[in-house]
Parts: sequence; structure tokens; C-alpha cells
Amino acid sequence: MSPGTRRVLLVEDDRGLAAGIGENLRIEGLEVRALHDGPSAVRDLEAHEYDLLVLDVMLPGCDGFEVCRSVRRRGVTTPVMFLTARGDPDDRILGLEAGGDDYLTKPFHLREFLLRVRAILRRWEWYRGAAVAPGHLLRFAGNEVDFGAFRASSWDGAAHELTEKEAMILKVLAEAEGRVVSRDDVVERVWGYDIYPSTRTVDNFILRLRRRFERNPATPRHFLSVRGVGYRFDAEGASE
Repeated sequence: MSPGTRRVLLVEDDRGLAAGIGENLRIEGLEVRALHDGPSAVRDLEAHEYDLLVLDVMLPGCDGFEVCRSVRRRGVTTPVMFLTARGDPDDRILGLEAGGDDYLTKPFHLREFLLRVRAILRRWEWYRGAAVAPGHLLRFAGNEVDFGAFRASSWDGAAHELTEKEAMILKVLAEAEGRVVSRDDVVERVWGYDIYPSTRTVDNFILRLRRRFERNPATPRHFLSVRGVGYRFDAEGASE
């Protein structure tokens, strides 16, 4: 993808709503392609790259969650915003665990939608800028993480494909090495909005990082819990 205009794929079966959203995204300077069903989106995403996916949840053919899962299974890390008429907290968790970055309930204010779009793109500019900068490889205790390729090798020689959230959380912790990072700070840097009813999802991601990189995940030395606050990353390997 060229470094020019950022591209958005909008998948919304309400054609009137799609036209209105698309026009406002274009006013923001974004290039927009609109589709109206799940299978068309899956096929399009196999052939084209985008900077942001805006997915309605209730789509003909297959829902937005499945569209998101399909691209994540192929290693596509493009950020995803879900739009849905369902505001149940369990649905939000389901969408974010499918690989989404944000979840906005209809009806929504256009200004809030555009603010969230800008926030997602800013976060990814931060991450991608860090990933292509000199020193984008993180090495600690026999582990090596390539933030640009979303790949890692661990101390035991195993190769890992990182999810975009695993990589972003690790980047946040590594930038603050030796300092405590609260769960709220992790959510703000990686997701940008307080969209979780609890912090358990962040905790689950930390557990996954421990399983990948700690010699003994049950007694971590690099991804340390600070009770009631958050986490601290120690590259050298402290005891908890």
C-alpha cells in the first residue's frame, strides 16, 4: 500500500447508512470502499489492503465477527471497528475477542464515530512508526520480537506469530520498561476507549505473553503483576 491516502473498507448492509458514513469519511480525507454483505468483504480482503475496516455485525451471508475472524486467521492486522444495534456487554466482549479494536452501538453520533476513527488511525500510526524505526526488534532473555512482522522467537527456539494486540501491549510495556503500567493505561494506548466492563481481557493477554516468553509462566520474571494496579516489564528478569 502506498503511503498516501488512507483506505477504509466499510461493510454495512443498510445502504443509506453506508452512503452517509462513507461521505463523511471522504470529507475526512479517507478513501472509502463500501460493500454490503459478509462474503463480499471476505473476498475483497483477500485481494486488497486497507488501513481500517468498519464492519456492521449483522451482515447477510456471514456476520461481522466472522469476517473479522477470517482476516485475523490469515494474519491480517488491519484495525477493525464494529458497528452494531446490539449493546449487550457480552456482545462487546465477543467482538473484541474476535480481533476488533472498537465497538460502537447504533444509533451513534457521527462526531463520536469520526473521533474514534481518528483515534484508531493515530494508534496504528504510533505502532507502525515504531515498528519501522531503527531498533524495532526487542530482545530479552533469549527472546526476540519483530514488531514490524508480528513475529517472535522465544528462548526455547519456538517461533510465534503474534496477534496485533499482543504486539501492541508488549510494545507499551517495553517502552515503559521498569515502570508500572496500569491496566487502564494499557486499554487507552491499545484500544483507546474504556470499552471493557472489566480488565480481564488485558489480564488474559498478559497470560498469553507469559506463556510465549517466560521460562516458567507460573512464576514470571519479565511480565510482573503489581497487585491492584497493573504490570511492569523487566527485560533482565526480576523475581516477582
